[in-house]
Amino acid sequence: MRTIAIGTLIGLAAAAIVTAAPADAAEHPRLDRLVKLQDIRRHQHDLQKIADYNGGTRAAGEPGFEVSTQYIVKQLKKAGYRPKVQDFPFAYFKERTPAVFDRPGGPVYKYGTDYATLDFSGTGDVTATAHAVDPDGTGVGSGCEPADFAGFTKGDIALVKRGGCTFSDKTSNAQTAGAAAIAIYNDGAAPDRMGPVEGTAGQAWQIPIIGPTYQLGTDLVKASADGTLKLHIKTNTINEQRTAHNVIADTDRGRADNVIVMGAHLDSVTKGPGINDNGSGTATVLTVAEQISQLGREIKNKVRFAFWGAEEEGLLGSTYYVTHLSAAQKATIALNLNFDMLGSPNGRRGVYDGDDSEGSGTNPPAGSGAIEKVFNDYYGERKLPTSPSVFDGRSDYGPFIDNGIPAGGLDSGAEKLKTPEEATIYGGEAGKPYDGCYHQACDTYANNNATILDQLSDGAAYAVQVLAKSTLPVNGERSAVRQAAARPAAQAAPAGLVTR
Repeated sequence: MRTIAIGTLIGLAAAAIVTAAPADAAEHPRLDRLVKLQDIRRHQHDLQKIADYNGGTRAAGEPGFEVSTQYIVKQLKKAGYRPKVQDFPFAYFKERTPAVFDRPGGPVYKYGTDYATLDFSGTGDVTATAHAVDPDGTGVGSGCEPADFAGFTKGDIALVKRGGCTFSDKTSNAQTAGAAAIAIYNDGAAPDRMGPVEGTAGQAWQIPIIGPTYQLGTDLVKASADGTLKLHIKTNTINEQRTAHNVIADTDRGRADNVIVMGAHLDSVTKGPGINDNGSGTATVLTVAEQISQLGREIKNKVRFAFWGAEEEGLLGSTYYVTHLSAAQKATIALNLNFDMLGSPNGRRGVYDGDDSEGSGTNPPAGSGAIEKVFNDYYGERKLPTSPSVFDGRSDYGPFIDNGIPAGGLDSGAEKLKTPEEATIYGGEAGKPYDGCYHQACDTYANNNATILDQLSDGAAYAVQVLAKSTLPVNGERSAVRQAAARPAAQAAPAGLVTR
Protein backbone atom coordinates (compact mmCIF):
# COMPACT_ATOMS: atom_id res chain seq x y z
CA MET A 1 0.00 0.00 0.00
CA ARG A 2 1.20 3.51 -0.76
CA THR A 3 0.32 6.63 1.20
CA ILE A 4 0.30 10.04 -0.41
CA ALA A 5 2.97 12.66 -0.43
CA ILE A 6 2.82 16.28 -1.58
CA GLY A 7 5.72 15.28 -3.80
CA THR A 8 7.31 16.93 -6.79
CA LEU A 9 5.42 19.86 -8.22
CA ILE A 10 4.53 19.92 -11.91
CA GLY A 11 6.18 23.27 -12.52
CA LEU A 12 5.50 26.48 -10.61
CA ALA A 13 2.39 27.34 -12.58
CA ALA A 14 0.93 23.88 -12.10
CA ALA A 15 1.70 24.00 -8.39
CA ALA A 16 -0.18 27.25 -8.02
CA ILE A 17 -3.17 25.82 -9.82
CA VAL A 18 -3.29 22.48 -8.04
CA THR A 19 -2.55 23.41 -4.44
CA ALA A 20 -3.96 26.90 -4.07
CA ALA A 21 -7.13 26.95 -1.99
CA PRO A 22 -9.09 30.17 -1.53
CA ALA A 23 -8.92 31.35 2.06
CA ASP A 24 -12.12 33.38 2.00
CA ALA A 25 -15.01 31.05 1.17
CA ALA A 26 -17.47 33.93 1.03
CA GLU A 27 -15.39 35.72 -1.58
CA HIS A 28 -14.17 32.57 -3.35
CA PRO A 29 -16.69 29.70 -3.12
CA ARG A 30 -15.26 26.28 -2.36
CA LEU A 31 -17.12 23.50 -4.15
CA ASP A 32 -15.95 20.90 -1.63
CA ARG A 33 -17.78 22.91 1.04
CA LEU A 34 -20.88 23.49 -1.06
CA VAL A 35 -21.29 19.78 -1.82
CA LYS A 36 -22.74 18.38 1.39
CA LEU A 37 -23.16 14.82 2.57
CA GLN A 38 -26.81 15.38 3.49
CA ASP A 39 -27.66 16.25 -0.13
CA ILE A 40 -25.83 13.22 -1.45
CA ARG A 41 -27.63 11.00 1.03
CA ARG A 42 -30.96 12.55 0.04
CA HIS A 43 -30.39 11.53 -3.57
CA GLN A 44 -29.35 8.05 -2.45
CA HIS A 45 -32.55 7.81 -0.41
CA ASP A 46 -34.59 8.73 -3.48
CA LEU A 47 -32.80 6.09 -5.58
CA GLN A 48 -33.52 3.53 -2.87
CA LYS A 49 -37.19 4.44 -2.94
CA ILE A 50 -37.26 4.09 -6.72
CA ALA A 51 -35.80 0.59 -6.40
CA ASP A 52 -38.22 -0.33 -3.60
CA TYR A 53 -41.20 0.43 -5.82
CA ASN A 54 -39.72 -1.28 -8.88
CA GLY A 55 -38.79 -4.81 -7.91
CA GLY A 56 -35.77 -3.98 -5.77
CA THR A 57 -33.46 -3.14 -8.68
CA ARG A 58 -32.41 -0.27 -10.94
CA ALA A 59 -30.71 -2.45 -13.54
CA ALA A 60 -30.65 -1.34 -17.18
CA GLY A 61 -33.71 -2.57 -19.01
CA GLU A 62 -35.78 -2.65 -15.81
CA PRO A 63 -38.49 -0.18 -14.72
CA GLY A 64 -36.26 1.01 -11.85
CA PHE A 65 -33.64 2.19 -14.32
CA GLU A 66 -36.24 4.03 -16.40
CA VAL A 67 -37.53 5.87 -13.33
CA SER A 68 -33.95 6.57 -12.18
CA THR A 69 -33.26 8.16 -15.57
CA GLN A 70 -36.38 10.31 -15.25
CA TYR A 71 -35.29 11.31 -11.73
CA ILE A 72 -31.86 12.50 -12.92
CA VAL A 73 -33.40 14.46 -15.79
CA LYS A 74 -35.89 16.18 -13.48
CA GLN A 75 -33.25 17.06 -10.88
CA LEU A 76 -30.96 18.51 -13.55
CA LYS A 77 -33.78 20.60 -15.00
CA LYS A 78 -34.62 21.83 -11.53
CA ALA A 79 -30.98 22.95 -11.20
CA GLY A 80 -31.23 24.92 -14.45
CA TYR A 81 -29.72 22.47 -16.96
CA ARG A 82 -31.02 21.36 -20.32
CA PRO A 83 -30.18 17.67 -20.03
CA LYS A 84 -30.04 15.41 -23.05
CA VAL A 85 -30.81 11.70 -23.07
CA GLN A 86 -28.87 9.40 -25.36
CA ASP A 87 -30.63 6.10 -26.07
CA PHE A 88 -28.70 3.00 -27.08
CA PRO A 89 -29.62 -0.64 -27.65
CA PHE A 90 -28.19 -3.44 -25.57
CA ALA A 91 -28.55 -7.17 -25.09
CA TYR A 92 -30.76 -7.71 -22.05
CA PHE A 93 -30.50 -10.82 -19.89
CA LYS A 94 -32.46 -11.89 -16.85
CA GLU A 95 -33.20 -15.08 -14.97
CA ARG A 96 -36.94 -15.60 -14.59
CA THR A 97 -36.26 -18.13 -11.82
CA PRO A 98 -33.02 -19.34 -10.20
CA ALA A 99 -31.31 -22.19 -12.01
CA VAL A 100 -31.63 -25.74 -10.65
CA PHE A 101 -28.62 -28.07 -10.46
CA ASP A 102 -28.56 -31.60 -8.99
CA ARG A 103 -27.58 -35.22 -9.44
CA PRO A 104 -30.73 -37.26 -10.11
CA GLY A 105 -31.29 -39.44 -7.06
CA GLY A 106 -28.37 -37.70 -5.31
CA PRO A 107 -27.33 -34.28 -3.96
CA VAL A 108 -29.27 -31.11 -4.78
CA TYR A 109 -26.84 -28.19 -5.04
CA LYS A 110 -27.54 -24.74 -3.62
CA TYR A 111 -27.95 -21.81 -6.00
CA GLY A 112 -25.60 -18.96 -5.14
CA THR A 113 -23.48 -21.17 -2.87
CA ASP A 114 -22.55 -24.13 -5.04
CA TYR A 115 -23.16 -22.60 -8.45
CA ALA A 116 -24.44 -19.51 -10.29
CA THR A 117 -25.96 -18.83 -13.70
CA LEU A 118 -23.83 -17.03 -16.27
CA ASP A 119 -25.35 -14.06 -18.06
CA PHE A 120 -26.81 -14.93 -21.46
CA SER A 121 -27.44 -18.53 -20.53
CA GLY A 122 -30.14 -20.11 -22.64
CA THR A 123 -33.30 -21.69 -21.28
CA GLY A 124 -33.45 -25.46 -20.89
CA ASP A 125 -34.22 -28.47 -18.72
CA VAL A 126 -31.51 -31.07 -19.28
CA THR A 127 -30.76 -34.42 -17.66
CA ALA A 128 -27.76 -36.06 -19.29
CA THR A 129 -24.38 -37.70 -18.85
CA ALA A 130 -21.61 -35.37 -17.72
CA HIS A 131 -18.52 -35.27 -19.94
CA ALA A 132 -15.33 -33.67 -18.53
CA VAL A 133 -13.67 -31.65 -21.31
CA ASP A 134 -9.86 -31.45 -21.08
CA PRO A 135 -9.89 -30.96 -17.29
CA ASP A 136 -6.09 -30.59 -17.28
CA GLY A 137 -6.37 -27.57 -19.56
CA THR A 138 -3.79 -28.75 -22.07
CA GLY A 139 -3.14 -26.34 -24.91
CA VAL A 140 -4.92 -23.01 -24.48
CA GLY A 141 -7.25 -24.15 -21.70
CA SER A 142 -10.17 -26.45 -20.94
CA GLY A 143 -12.78 -26.15 -23.68
CA CYS A 144 -10.93 -23.34 -25.44
CA GLU A 145 -10.32 -25.24 -28.67
CA PRO A 146 -12.74 -27.24 -30.83
CA ALA A 147 -10.29 -30.15 -30.63
CA ASP A 148 -10.97 -30.35 -26.87
CA PHE A 149 -14.39 -31.75 -27.76
CA ALA A 150 -13.10 -34.60 -29.89
CA GLY A 151 -15.12 -37.68 -28.93
CA PHE A 152 -17.77 -35.61 -27.17
CA THR A 153 -21.20 -37.26 -27.33
CA LYS A 154 -23.98 -34.99 -28.55
CA GLY A 155 -26.57 -34.36 -25.87
CA ASP A 156 -24.09 -34.67 -23.00
CA ILE A 157 -23.45 -31.94 -20.42
CA ALA A 158 -19.97 -30.44 -20.81
CA LEU A 159 -17.92 -30.03 -17.62
CA VAL A 160 -15.38 -27.32 -18.45
CA LYS A 161 -12.79 -25.66 -16.23
CA ARG A 162 -12.47 -21.89 -16.14
CA GLY A 163 -9.38 -20.25 -17.63
CA GLY A 164 -7.44 -19.84 -20.87
CA CYS A 165 -10.18 -18.13 -22.90
CA THR A 166 -13.53 -16.40 -22.50
CA PHE A 167 -16.70 -18.03 -21.25
CA SER A 168 -18.12 -17.22 -24.68
CA ASP A 169 -15.39 -19.22 -26.43
CA LYS A 170 -15.98 -22.23 -24.20
CA THR A 171 -19.75 -22.06 -24.70
CA SER A 172 -19.42 -21.67 -28.46
CA ASN A 173 -17.23 -24.76 -28.71
CA ALA A 174 -19.56 -26.74 -26.47
CA GLN A 175 -22.69 -25.73 -28.36
CA THR A 176 -21.03 -26.51 -31.70
CA ALA A 177 -20.05 -29.94 -30.39
CA GLY A 178 -23.68 -30.64 -29.52
CA ALA A 179 -23.60 -30.16 -25.74
CA ALA A 180 -27.06 -29.91 -24.19
CA ALA A 181 -25.68 -27.68 -21.41
CA ILE A 182 -22.33 -26.49 -20.06
CA ALA A 183 -21.05 -26.19 -16.50
CA ILE A 184 -17.97 -23.93 -16.31
CA TYR A 185 -16.49 -24.56 -12.88
CA ASN A 186 -13.98 -22.31 -11.14
CA ASP A 187 -10.25 -22.96 -11.46
CA GLY A 188 -9.07 -22.19 -7.91
CA ALA A 189 -6.30 -19.98 -9.31
CA ALA A 190 -6.85 -17.34 -6.60
CA PRO A 191 -8.93 -16.91 -3.42
CA ASP A 192 -11.61 -15.09 -5.41
CA ARG A 193 -11.73 -17.96 -7.94
CA MET A 194 -12.89 -20.67 -5.58
CA GLY A 195 -16.62 -19.91 -5.35
CA PRO A 196 -19.39 -20.00 -7.95
CA VAL A 197 -18.49 -18.61 -11.36
CA GLU A 198 -20.39 -15.38 -11.93
CA GLY A 199 -19.88 -13.62 -15.21
CA THR A 200 -21.13 -13.12 -18.71
CA ALA A 201 -21.02 -15.44 -21.68
CA GLY A 202 -21.01 -12.37 -23.90
CA GLN A 203 -24.06 -13.04 -26.07
CA ALA A 204 -27.29 -15.02 -26.04
CA TRP A 205 -26.85 -18.81 -26.24
CA GLN A 206 -29.28 -21.63 -26.79
CA ILE A 207 -27.96 -23.94 -24.08
CA PRO A 208 -28.01 -23.53 -20.26
CA ILE A 209 -24.75 -22.20 -18.76
CA ILE A 210 -23.98 -22.51 -15.06
CA GLY A 211 -20.83 -21.92 -13.02
CA PRO A 212 -20.08 -24.37 -10.17
CA THR A 213 -17.46 -23.76 -7.49
CA TYR A 214 -13.91 -25.08 -7.83
CA GLN A 215 -14.50 -27.83 -5.27
CA LEU A 216 -17.81 -28.98 -6.73
CA GLY A 217 -16.42 -28.89 -10.26
CA THR A 218 -13.36 -30.96 -9.44
CA ASP A 219 -15.51 -33.45 -7.49
CA LEU A 220 -17.84 -33.83 -10.47
CA VAL A 221 -14.92 -34.34 -12.86
CA LYS A 222 -13.66 -37.19 -10.69
CA ALA A 223 -17.16 -38.68 -10.46
CA SER A 224 -17.55 -38.53 -14.24
CA ALA A 225 -14.40 -40.51 -14.96
CA ASP A 226 -16.28 -43.82 -15.49
CA GLY A 227 -18.80 -42.19 -17.85
CA THR A 228 -21.86 -42.89 -15.68
CA LEU A 229 -22.38 -39.54 -13.91
CA LYS A 230 -25.79 -38.02 -14.64
CA LEU A 231 -26.52 -34.35 -13.96
CA HIS A 232 -29.66 -32.22 -14.13
CA ILE A 233 -29.56 -28.54 -15.09
CA LYS A 234 -32.62 -26.34 -15.48
CA THR A 235 -32.58 -22.66 -16.45
CA ASN A 236 -35.34 -20.18 -17.26
CA THR A 237 -34.00 -16.96 -18.76
CA ILE A 238 -34.83 -13.92 -20.90
CA ASN A 239 -32.48 -12.89 -23.73
CA GLU A 240 -33.64 -9.92 -25.83
CA GLN A 241 -32.76 -6.47 -27.13
CA ARG A 242 -33.75 -3.51 -24.95
CA THR A 243 -32.89 0.18 -24.73
CA ALA A 244 -30.83 1.95 -22.06
CA HIS A 245 -29.88 5.61 -21.71
CA ASN A 246 -27.10 8.05 -20.90
CA VAL A 247 -28.02 11.42 -19.41
CA ILE A 248 -25.73 14.33 -20.35
CA ALA A 249 -25.80 17.94 -19.10
CA ASP A 250 -23.33 20.80 -19.62
CA THR A 251 -22.64 23.91 -17.60
CA ASP A 252 -23.55 27.11 -19.42
CA ARG A 253 -20.19 28.63 -18.54
CA GLY A 254 -16.81 27.48 -19.74
CA ARG A 255 -14.90 26.70 -22.90
CA ALA A 256 -16.68 24.24 -25.15
CA ASP A 257 -13.34 23.19 -26.66
CA ASN A 258 -11.81 22.06 -23.35
CA VAL A 259 -14.50 20.06 -21.56
CA ILE A 260 -14.25 18.27 -18.22
CA VAL A 261 -16.47 15.14 -18.28
CA MET A 262 -17.52 14.13 -14.76
CA GLY A 263 -19.32 10.79 -14.81
CA ALA A 264 -20.84 7.97 -12.80
CA HIS A 265 -22.95 4.99 -13.79
CA LEU A 266 -26.65 5.16 -12.98
CA ASP A 267 -27.61 1.49 -13.24
CA SER A 268 -27.45 -1.24 -10.60
CA VAL A 269 -27.14 -4.99 -11.02
CA THR A 270 -30.35 -6.99 -11.22
CA LYS A 271 -29.86 -8.46 -7.75
CA GLY A 272 -30.21 -5.22 -5.82
CA PRO A 273 -30.83 -1.46 -5.69
CA GLY A 274 -27.15 -0.49 -6.03
CA ILE A 275 -27.11 2.40 -3.57
CA ASN A 276 -23.35 2.22 -3.08
CA ASP A 277 -22.70 0.71 -6.53
CA ASN A 278 -23.32 3.20 -7.88
CA GLY A 279 -25.91 5.36 -6.18
CA SER A 280 -23.01 6.91 -4.26
CA GLY A 281 -21.24 8.08 -7.42
CA THR A 282 -24.49 9.09 -9.08
CA ALA A 283 -25.60 11.15 -6.07
CA THR A 284 -22.18 12.81 -5.80
CA VAL A 285 -22.08 13.84 -9.46
CA LEU A 286 -25.66 15.13 -9.25
CA THR A 287 -24.90 17.16 -6.11
CA VAL A 288 -21.81 18.69 -7.73
CA ALA A 289 -23.98 19.60 -10.74
CA GLU A 290 -26.49 21.28 -8.45
CA GLN A 291 -23.84 23.41 -6.69
CA ILE A 292 -21.26 24.24 -9.35
CA SER A 293 -23.08 27.34 -10.65
CA GLN A 294 -22.07 29.09 -7.43
CA LEU A 295 -18.50 29.19 -8.74
CA GLY A 296 -19.64 31.75 -11.34
CA ARG A 297 -16.89 33.05 -13.59
CA GLU A 298 -14.37 30.69 -12.03
CA ILE A 299 -15.71 28.04 -14.43
CA LYS A 300 -13.32 28.58 -17.33
CA ASN A 301 -13.75 25.10 -18.86
CA LYS A 302 -17.18 23.65 -19.49
CA VAL A 303 -18.10 20.77 -17.18
CA ARG A 304 -20.16 17.94 -18.65
CA PHE A 305 -22.06 15.78 -16.17
CA ALA A 306 -22.66 12.26 -17.44
CA PHE A 307 -24.83 9.53 -15.95
CA TRP A 308 -24.00 6.32 -17.78
CA GLY A 309 -26.39 3.48 -18.51
CA ALA A 310 -25.67 -0.28 -18.58
CA GLU A 311 -22.23 -0.07 -16.97
CA GLU A 312 -22.96 -3.35 -15.23
CA GLU A 313 -23.52 -4.96 -18.65
CA GLY A 314 -19.96 -4.11 -19.71
CA LEU A 315 -19.47 -0.30 -19.76
CA LEU A 316 -22.03 -0.11 -22.55
CA GLY A 317 -23.28 3.44 -22.02
CA SER A 318 -19.90 5.15 -21.76
CA THR A 319 -18.57 3.05 -24.63
CA TYR A 320 -21.52 4.02 -26.82
CA TYR A 321 -21.02 7.69 -25.97
CA VAL A 322 -17.29 7.78 -26.69
CA THR A 323 -17.43 5.67 -29.85
CA HIS A 324 -20.21 7.84 -31.30
CA LEU A 325 -18.13 11.00 -30.99
CA SER A 326 -16.37 12.27 -34.08
CA ALA A 327 -12.61 12.81 -33.92
CA ALA A 328 -13.22 16.55 -33.60
CA GLN A 329 -15.69 16.01 -30.74
CA LYS A 330 -13.25 13.76 -28.89
CA ALA A 331 -10.61 16.47 -29.23
CA THR A 332 -12.80 18.88 -27.25
CA ILE A 333 -12.75 16.60 -24.18
CA ALA A 334 -9.86 17.54 -21.92
CA LEU A 335 -10.31 14.69 -19.45
CA ASN A 336 -12.72 12.34 -17.74
CA LEU A 337 -13.35 12.07 -13.99
CA ASN A 338 -15.08 8.88 -12.88
CA PHE A 339 -16.69 8.09 -9.54
CA ASP A 340 -17.82 4.52 -8.91
CA MET A 341 -18.57 3.30 -5.35
CA LEU A 342 -17.71 6.07 -2.90
CA GLY A 343 -19.33 4.78 0.30
CA SER A 344 -18.17 1.21 0.86
CA PRO A 345 -18.81 0.25 4.52
CA ASN A 346 -15.34 -1.24 4.98
CA GLY A 347 -13.84 1.18 2.49
CA ARG A 348 -10.77 3.30 1.95
CA ARG A 349 -9.84 6.48 0.09
CA GLY A 350 -8.85 5.09 -3.29
CA VAL A 351 -7.31 7.28 -6.01
CA TYR A 352 -6.99 5.90 -9.55
CA ASP A 353 -3.36 5.12 -10.34
CA GLY A 354 -3.04 7.52 -13.26
CA ASP A 355 0.76 7.56 -13.32
CA ASP A 356 0.89 3.72 -13.40
CA SER A 357 3.24 3.67 -10.41
CA GLU A 358 1.59 0.39 -9.39
CA GLY A 359 2.25 -1.17 -12.80
CA SER A 360 -1.34 -1.99 -13.70
CA GLY A 361 -0.30 -2.25 -17.34
CA THR A 362 -2.94 -0.03 -18.90
CA ASN A 363 -0.42 2.58 -20.12
CA PRO A 364 -2.61 5.55 -19.05
CA PRO A 365 -2.86 8.51 -21.44
CA ALA A 366 -0.55 11.42 -20.67
CA GLY A 367 -2.18 13.71 -18.15
CA SER A 368 -3.77 10.94 -16.08
CA GLY A 369 -0.94 11.15 -13.57
CA ALA A 370 -1.56 14.88 -13.18
CA ILE A 371 -5.20 14.17 -12.34
CA GLU A 372 -4.10 11.66 -9.71
CA LYS A 373 -1.86 14.36 -8.24
CA VAL A 374 -4.76 16.82 -7.96
CA PHE A 375 -6.56 14.34 -5.72
CA ASN A 376 -3.50 13.36 -3.72
CA ASP A 377 -2.48 16.98 -3.14
CA TYR A 378 -5.96 17.73 -1.83
CA TYR A 379 -5.92 14.85 0.64
CA GLY A 380 -2.31 15.65 1.53
CA GLU A 381 -3.36 19.16 2.56
CA ARG A 382 -6.03 17.56 4.77
CA LYS A 383 -3.51 15.02 6.12
CA LEU A 384 -5.68 12.14 4.93
CA PRO A 385 -3.74 9.19 3.46
CA THR A 386 -4.94 7.58 0.24
CA SER A 387 -4.43 4.24 -1.48
CA PRO A 388 -3.78 3.74 -5.21
CA SER A 389 -6.65 2.06 -7.05
CA VAL A 390 -5.81 -0.17 -9.99
CA PHE A 391 -6.28 1.78 -13.22
CA ASP A 392 -7.45 -1.20 -15.25
CA GLY A 393 -10.33 0.25 -17.26
CA ARG A 394 -12.87 -1.67 -15.19
CA SER A 395 -15.27 1.28 -14.83
CA ASP A 396 -16.61 3.95 -17.19
CA TYR A 397 -13.31 5.76 -17.61
CA GLY A 398 -12.17 2.73 -19.65
CA PRO A 399 -13.55 3.88 -23.02
CA PHE A 400 -11.99 7.31 -22.48
CA ILE A 401 -8.46 6.05 -21.84
CA ASP A 402 -8.89 3.58 -24.70
CA ASN A 403 -9.36 6.64 -26.91
CA GLY A 404 -6.37 8.54 -25.53
CA ILE A 405 -8.34 10.84 -23.20
CA PRO A 406 -6.73 11.38 -19.77
CA ALA A 407 -8.80 10.16 -16.84
CA GLY A 408 -8.85 9.88 -13.09
CA GLY A 409 -11.19 9.38 -10.20
CA LEU A 410 -11.91 7.97 -6.77
CA ASP A 411 -13.39 4.84 -5.27
CA SER A 412 -13.79 3.20 -1.87
CA GLY A 413 -13.31 -0.42 -2.96
CA ALA A 414 -15.54 -3.26 -4.12
CA GLU A 415 -15.25 -7.02 -3.57
CA LYS A 416 -11.53 -7.23 -2.78
CA LEU A 417 -10.31 -7.68 0.78
CA LYS A 418 -9.03 -4.89 3.00
CA THR A 419 -5.39 -5.33 3.99
CA PRO A 420 -4.14 -5.10 7.59
CA GLU A 421 -2.24 -1.93 6.65
CA GLU A 422 -5.44 -0.35 5.32
CA ALA A 423 -7.35 -1.35 8.45
CA THR A 424 -4.74 0.48 10.52
CA ILE A 425 -5.13 3.63 8.42
CA TYR A 426 -8.86 3.66 7.73
CA GLY A 427 -10.33 1.45 10.43
CA GLY A 428 -12.67 -1.38 9.56
CA GLU A 429 -11.85 -5.07 9.31
CA ALA A 430 -8.82 -6.55 7.60
CA GLY A 431 -9.51 -9.64 5.53
CA LYS A 432 -13.08 -8.55 4.79
CA PRO A 433 -14.38 -7.08 1.50
CA TYR A 434 -14.49 -3.32 1.17
CA ASP A 435 -18.18 -3.81 0.39
CA GLY A 436 -19.63 -7.08 1.60
CA CYS A 437 -22.87 -6.27 -0.26
CA TYR A 438 -21.17 -5.73 -3.61
CA HIS A 439 -23.62 -6.76 -6.36
CA GLN A 440 -26.06 -8.11 -3.77
CA ALA A 441 -29.60 -7.29 -2.62
CA CYS A 442 -28.17 -5.80 0.59
CA ASP A 443 -26.55 -2.89 -1.29
CA THR A 444 -29.16 -0.57 0.17
CA TYR A 445 -29.22 2.93 1.68
CA ALA A 446 -27.90 1.41 4.92
CA ASN A 447 -24.87 -0.04 3.10
CA ASN A 448 -22.76 3.07 3.57
CA ASN A 449 -19.71 4.55 5.27
CA ALA A 450 -20.67 8.19 5.83
CA THR A 451 -17.12 9.31 6.66
CA ILE A 452 -15.56 7.83 3.53
CA LEU A 453 -18.43 9.08 1.33
CA ASP A 454 -18.11 12.58 2.76
CA GLN A 455 -14.35 12.67 2.21
CA LEU A 456 -14.43 11.20 -1.30
CA SER A 457 -17.22 13.52 -2.43
CA ASP A 458 -15.18 16.45 -1.11
CA GLY A 459 -12.24 15.32 -3.23
CA ALA A 460 -14.47 14.91 -6.28
CA ALA A 461 -15.83 18.43 -5.88
CA TYR A 462 -12.39 19.91 -5.32
CA ALA A 463 -10.93 18.28 -8.43
CA VAL A 464 -13.79 19.52 -10.58
CA GLN A 465 -13.28 23.08 -9.32
CA VAL A 466 -9.52 22.98 -9.93
CA LEU A 467 -9.82 21.53 -13.43
CA ALA A 468 -12.78 23.70 -14.42
CA LYS A 469 -10.46 26.63 -13.74
CA SER A 470 -7.46 25.25 -15.63
CA THR A 471 -6.31 21.95 -17.14
CA LEU A 472 -2.71 23.13 -17.54
CA PRO A 473 -1.10 20.16 -15.70
CA VAL A 474 -3.20 17.70 -17.72
CA ASN A 475 -3.11 18.96 -21.29
CA GLY A 476 -1.26 22.27 -21.24
CA GLU A 477 -4.39 24.42 -21.55
CA ARG A 478 -4.23 27.66 -19.56
CA SER A 479 -7.50 29.14 -18.39
CA ALA A 480 -6.57 32.69 -19.35
CA VAL A 481 -5.18 32.01 -22.82
CA ARG A 482 -7.46 30.76 -25.57
CA GLN A 483 -5.40 29.23 -28.33
CA ALA A 484 -7.85 29.00 -31.19
CA ALA A 485 -5.53 26.91 -33.33
CA ALA A 486 -4.78 24.41 -30.58
CA ARG A 487 -8.20 22.78 -30.62
CA PRO A 488 -11.05 22.59 -33.09
CA ALA A 489 -14.19 24.58 -32.53
CA ALA A 490 -16.97 22.92 -30.55
CA GLN A 491 -18.88 20.41 -32.63
CA ALA A 492 -22.51 19.42 -32.74
CA ALA A 493 -23.68 16.92 -30.14
CA PRO A 494 -23.21 13.25 -31.05
CA ALA A 495 -26.11 11.46 -32.69
CA GLY A 496 -28.79 10.15 -30.43
CA LEU A 497 -28.71 12.93 -27.82
CA VAL A 498 -32.24 14.19 -27.31
CA THR A 499 -33.49 16.85 -24.92
CA ARG A 500 -36.29 15.53 -22.72
